[in-house]
Amino acid sequence: MFNRLSYNFKRNTLTSNEITNINIKIKELRVNSEFEINDVSSYDNIKKNSVFFIQKEVSIPNNNFLVIITDKKNIFKNKNYKNIILVDDINIAYKNIINFMYIHEDSIEYKDSFKKKFNSYISDYAVIHSSTIIGNNCVIGKGVEIGKKCIIKNNVVIKNSLLKNNVCVSDNSTIGSTGFGFSLSKLGFDNLSPHIGNVIIEDNVSIGSNCCIDRGKIDSTIIGKNSIIDNLVHIAHNVIIGENACIAAQSGFSGSLIIGKNLLCGGQTGFAGHIKIGNNVTVAAKSGVTKNIYDNSTVAGFPATDIKEWKKQIINQKKNGHK
Repeated sequence: MFNRLSYNFKRNTLTSNEITNINIKIKELRVNSEFEINDVSSYDNIKKNSVFFIQKEVSIPNNNFLVIITDKKNIFKNKNYKNIILVDDINIAYKNIINFMYIHEDSIEYKDSFKKKFNSYISDYAVIHSSTIIGNNCVIGKGVEIGKKCIIKNNVVIKNSLLKNNVCVSDNSTIGSTGFGFSLSKLGFDNLSPHIGNVIIEDNVSIGSNCCIDRGKIDSTIIGKNSIIDNLVHIAHNVIIGENACIAAQSGFSGSLIIGKNLLCGGQTGFAGHIKIGNNVTVAAKSGVTKNIYDNSTVAGFPATDIKEWKKQIINQKKNGHK
């Protein structure tokens, strides 16, 4: 758990009844109780006194202090949801409610304050252990916490993040940037989904040069302990990578991907979002992973499949005249 206001500023307080005053294009509503809304829930972290945006059914035994927002008529009809609002477009509702509640990094009003230290700019709201080394021309933003014996090399940007102990971030990498959240029905900067989560880098992690790790949309993007990440790797919002991962250069991890322990990933590999990768999985270089992968698997190709099957496919292609 993290304090969302470590990284974002509170813009407005909100109650369950006042939420109807925001421009969210309400079609129908059923709000049976009044309470203060203090935060935002996700499927993995449902909180009391919060607003929860859903597009699939979820069991919530006690939701008296939860306002549910959906654009699915069948979900609105579920009488187990005590306080629920049916909107025309959940993406618009999410954007407008979050922007009403918070001043986040993509708000024009967002202001941080910095002091020049170690030949870098460090936010007044950042906490860095005295044993950590900060290189030249770095920017360390609001709410960032960096633990013991970390090395932050030159030209690194870190914001909206918690780095634990013995972490190395190499030159020109960015940790905690805004994720790629949008709707194809309405593009442009003004229509991007606000990101108000963070990044957590566990102990003893090495991050290469020119990497980008995006903050979570609501919760956290997490890199497990003892992981090593090569240069030019992108890890999108809400990705969770288990401990002892080894990831080669130019690989990309799409949003809301969950990876178990001991991943071994070759270079130039791409992972689709919203899938699960088990423990002890090896992915060959240049693979495209588009579906769930079970524990102890070795996969290759596009779409990535069991490496024995992939080798058979290559042999058959060569027999049929493909080079």
